Amino acid sequence: MSLKMKEKKKIIRNNEKPIQRLRFTVQILFAALCIWIGVEFYLFVRYLETGGTVFYFNRPPGVDGFLPISSLMSFYYFISTGVIHSAHPAGMFIFLAIVLMSLVVGKSFCSWMCPIGFLSELVGDFGEKLFKRKIILPKFLDYPLRSLKYLLLGFFLYSIFYIMTTAAIKAFLDSPYNLVADVKMYYFFADISQLSLIVISVLFLLSIVVRNFWCRYLCPYGALLGIASLISPVKIKRNTASCIDCNLCAKACPSNIKVDKVKTVLSDECTSCLNCIDACPVSDTLHLHTFISKKKKISKKTAAIAIVLIFMAVTGVGMLTGNWQNNLTKEEYLLHYNYMGSYGHPTGAEGFRKLNEQTMKDEKDHKINSNKN
Repeated sequence: MSLKMKEKKKIIRNNEKPIQRLRFTVQILFAALCIWIGVEFYLFVRYLETGGTVFYFNRPPGVDGFLPISSLMSFYYFISTGVIHSAHPAGMFIFLAIVLMSLVVGKSFCSWMCPIGFLSELVGDFGEKLFKRKIILPKFLDYPLRSLKYLLLGFFLYSIFYIMTTAAIKAFLDSPYNLVADVKMYYFFADISQLSLIVISVLFLLSIVVRNFWCRYLCPYGALLGIASLISPVKIKRNTASCIDCNLCAKACPSNIKVDKVKTVLSDECTSCLNCIDACPVSDTLHLHTFISKKKKISKKTAAIAIVLIFMAVTGVGMLTGNWQNNLTKEEYLLHYNYMGSYGHPTGAEGFRKLNEQTMKDEKDHKINSNKN
C-alpha cells in the first residue's frame, strides 16, 4: 500500500458549520425586499391609473433593477461620457453592484440574491423530490442549449457597444419609451398576453424537470456574470491529498460541475452557492481560495459578508450621491401615462441601426440649422 493511500485514510471529519442557512436567509430577505418594491410600485401605478386622484406613493427606485437593458445602456453612457443618466440611475448602480460581486466573489448574485434564481432553486428542489433524482441533459443537448444565453448576451453587447453611438444611446435613454419602461414592464405582467403566459408556463415546467432551466440556458444576465466570474480571484479549490473521492461535492452542485475531478473550480456555471464545500465530509479538502491574499484560504462567512457588503456599498454610493431616484416628476409621469400605448422601442439589430442612423441625421440637421441661425 502506497504512502499516499495511507495518508488518505487519516480522515479528519469536517465539522465546519454549513453556510446554506445563512444563504437562504439572505435570499429570503432579498426576495422580501423585491416584493416590497413591487407593492410600492403597484401603488404608484394605481396613482397614474386614477389620474392622480388617489394618495400619491413615491416610485421605488429599486424597480430600476428589473430594467437590465436600460441599466447596461446607462453604464455604457457613463463610461463614454462620465455622466450618470437621470432616467433610471438606480438601475446602473444595481448593475454595477451585481457585476462587481461576480468580479470579487464569483457569480454569487445568482445564488445569493437573484429572486429568479431563488425561485428556480425552490422549483428545482421540488423537481428532484418529484422525480427522486436530478435529471441532467446529455452533453449533445446541454452544450448547445447553454450557448443560447451567450448568443442573447452577444446580441445585446453587439447592438449597444458596436452598432450604437453615444448619441444614439442618449437618444434611447431620453426617449419617452425608456422614461416609462418601468410602467410598461409592470403592464407586461399585469396584463400578460396568452403567448407570454404560455412561454412562462413552459419555462416553469421545464425548470421542474431540468434544474435552473432558465438560468442555465437562457439568462443573458447570468451569461455576463459567468464571464465576469472567470476572472474573480476567489475560487473553490480541492485538496487532492485529503480527498476521499466520495463524489458528494459533485452531487451537491446545482450546476452539475464535476467538483471531484478538478483541483480548482473554473466554471462560468459556478454560482458560489458553496453547497459543495458544505457537502464535503473531510476537513480542509474543499475551501474558498484567493490568489491575492497571503492567507489564501478564506472562510465561507467572510465570502457571505463580502457579497452583501459589496451590494450595499455600491447601491449606497448611488443613494448618498443623489443618483438613486430619477428626476421625472409625478406630473410628467401622468402625462406620459396617457400616451404610453404609442411608445415603442427598437427591435433587433436593424432597429438599433436605424435609431443610430436617425440620431446621426438629427445631429447633422441640428448643426445645419444652428449654422443658418
